[in-house]
Amino acid sequence: MKDKIGILHLEDSFKDSELINAAIEKVKIEYNYFLADNENDFLNFLGRENIHIILSDYNLPNYDGNEALRVARENYPHIPFIFVSGKIIEGVAIEKMLNGATDYVFKNNLERLGPAIKRALNDSELENKHRQVEISLQEKREIIKAQSGQYIQINKELDFQNEEKEKRAAELIIANKELAFQNREKEKRADELMIANKELIYQNEEKEKRAAELIIANKELLYQNVEKEKRAAESIVANKELAFQNREKEKRADELIVANKELAFQNVEKEKRAAELIIANKELLYQNEEKEKRAAELNIANKELAFQNREKEKRADELIIANKELLYQNQEKEKRADELIVANKELAFQNVEKEKRAAELIIANKELAFQNREKERRADELFIANKELLYQNEEKEKRADELIIANKELAFQNREKEKRADELIIAKEKAEESDHLKSAFLANMSHEIITPMNGILGFTEILKEPGLTGKEQQEYIGIIQNSGARMINIINDIMSISKIESGQMGISISELNLNELLEEIFTSFKPEAEQKGLQIFMKNNLAFEDAIAKTDRTKVRAILTNLVKNAIKFTTNGSIEFGCICKDKACLVSDQIIEFYVKDTGIGIPPEKLDMIFERFRQGSESLNRKYEGAGLGLSISKAFAEMLGGKIWIENNSYSTKTGIGKDGKGTTVYFTIPYQTESQLRI
Repeated sequence: MKDKIGILHLEDSFKDSELINAAIEKVKIEYNYFLADNENDFLNFLGRENIHIILSDYNLPNYDGNEALRVARENYPHIPFIFVSGKIIEGVAIEKMLNGATDYVFKNNLERLGPAIKRALNDSELENKHRQVEISLQEKREIIKAQSGQYIQINKELDFQNEEKEKRAAELIIANKELAFQNREKEKRADELMIANKELIYQNEEKEKRAAELIIANKELLYQNVEKEKRAAESIVANKELAFQNREKEKRADELIVANKELAFQNVEKEKRAAELIIANKELLYQNEEKEKRAAELNIANKELAFQNREKEKRADELIIANKELLYQNQEKEKRADELIVANKELAFQNVEKEKRAAELIIANKELAFQNREKERRADELFIANKELLYQNEEKEKRADELIIANKELAFQNREKEKRADELIIAKEKAEESDHLKSAFLANMSHEIITPMNGILGFTEILKEPGLTGKEQQEYIGIIQNSGARMINIINDIMSISKIESGQMGISISELNLNELLEEIFTSFKPEAEQKGLQIFMKNNLAFEDAIAKTDRTKVRAILTNLVKNAIKFTTNGSIEFGCICKDKACLVSDQIIEFYVKDTGIGIPPEKLDMIFERFRQGSESLNRKYEGAGLGLSISKAFAEMLGGKIWIENNSYSTKTGIGKDGKGTTVYFTIPYQTESQLRI
C-alpha cells in the first residue's frame, strides 16, 4: 500500500486552511495534513513528521513566509515549497520561485492548487530518481577503477609466474644435460644420477604448485569477467531508467501543454499563447531526442564491452586447456623418472653380484648394453619432452601477451566509457542550462504579456463606466492602443524567431534608399527620445547616387529599429547617435560593404556578457524584477537578419561624449552591423 503524502501548511487563518484542505481533497490523493501558525510548530513538524510538500502563506503575524522558505531550502532542499497567498505581488512571487520556491497559487484561484501539488510531487520524485542514478553511476565508476587496479595486480602476478616458469625451464634444461652426462658416466656417477633425479622430482613438484597457482589465477580472472558482466547489466538497467526518465519528462511536457492551454483559456489571446508554448515544447522534445541518442550510444558501448568480456573468457578457457596439457606432460615425465630409478636400482644390484656371476658377466654386459640403449631411448624421449615443454612455455607466453593486449583493450574501453559519461554530463548540464533559460524566458514572456493585457482589460472596464470626459476616454484609449502595440511587437518578435529557427525566413531583395531609411527612423523615434529628455542625431556620408542599394529593406529597417529602440530604452540622459558610413570612401569598388552604427550614453553592458548578449532568451539583466521591460529577442533577431544578408553585428562598450557638448560624459555602448550592397553608380559601370 502506498504511503500517505505528508502536507505541512503554514497558515494563521483557520477558514483559509479549511478552503485549502477542501481544494486538496479534490485531487483525490491520500495525505496527512499538518497545520502550523508559528515558527516552533513549523520546525517541530518538519523534524518529527514525514513531510513531502510545504504550503505557506506569504505574510503571517508571528512568522514570515520568506524565513520559512529559507529554512526549508537550507535544511530540507528536497521538499517542494508552494506559496498559497492572497496578497503577494506577481513579480515578488516569481522572484521567490527563483529563490527556491516551487510554485505560487493565489487564494482566489485555488483550482490551480491541486495540479500544482501533483506537479511538484512528480518533479520531486523525478529529482530523487535522478540523484539515485547519479549516485549509482558514481559507485560504478569507483568499482571500475578498483577492478582496473585488480587487473593490473593480476597481470603483475602472471608476469612473475611466467618468469618463474622460465627459470624452472632453464633449470630443467641444465638438469637434462647433467642427466645425459651421467648416463655416459653412469658406472662412475650412479650416486650423482640419483641426486639429479631427486632434483628433477623436486622441480616437477614446484611446477605443479605453479600450475595450481595459475589455475587459481585463471579462476579469479573468470570471476572478474562475471563481475564485469554484472556491471554491464547494471549499466543497461541504468540506461533503461534514463529512458524511463525521458518518457516521464515527455509526460511532464504534456502536462505543461495542458496547463498552458488552461491558462490560455483564461486569456483573451489564447491561440497566440498556445502557439508560443508549442514552439517551446518542440525544443524540449528535440533535447529529449538528443538524450535518447546519447543513451543509445552508451548502450552500444556496453555491448562492445560485453563482446570484449566474451573474448577474454575464450582466452581463459584456452589457457586452462594449456595448463591441463602441461600437467599431463609432467605426469609422463614422472613415469619416465620412475622407470629410470628402477633401472638404476637394477644396475646397482648387478654391480654387487658381479664377482659371484663372472660367468654370467658377458650375458650381463649384453643386458647392460641393451639397458643402455633403452636408457638412451629414454633420454631421447626426455629431450623430446623438454622440447614440448619449451613449446608449451612459448605458447603460454603468447597467451600471456594476448591477455596483456586484452587488458589494454579493456582499459581503452573503460577510458572511452568515462569519456562518454563525461560527454553525457556535459550534455545534461547544457540541457539544464537550456531549461533554465527557457523557464526564465517563459516567465519573462508571461510577465511581458500579462502587463499589456492587464492594461487593455483594465482600461476597457474603466471605459464602461459612465461619466467619463472625452479627454479621459482618449487618454484611456491611447493606453489601450499602446498596450496593443506592445503585444503586437512581442508577437512579431516571437514569430520572427520561430521562422528563423525553422528556416522559413527568406530574403526579398529590392532597391533601398538608405538616406530615406535613416530619415524615416530619425523621424519615427525623435518624439520618443525628446520625451525622455534625450538628444538624437542622425549622420551619414553617402552621396545621392550612392544611397540606392540592393538589399532587403524590411530586414535592414528591423535591425535599425531594434537597435535605436534599445538605445532609447537603456539611456536615461545624454544622447543617441546613429547613421552609416561607407568603408571605402570611393564607393566604386566591388564587394563593398556599408557599416551602420547606433551609439548611446546609456548604462552599458558588463564585459562578461558581451559574448552572450546576442543569444536567444538572454539579456543583460535576466531577473524578473529588472528595471527594463522586453522579451530579450530583439538583438538575437537582429543578429540573424544581419547574417542572412551576408553581414555581421557586434557591440562595444565605450566612453561617450557628444560633439555638440550637450550630453554628459558617461559609459555607453555602440552597436555596429554591416551589409554588402551594390549602389546605383556601380550598376551603371
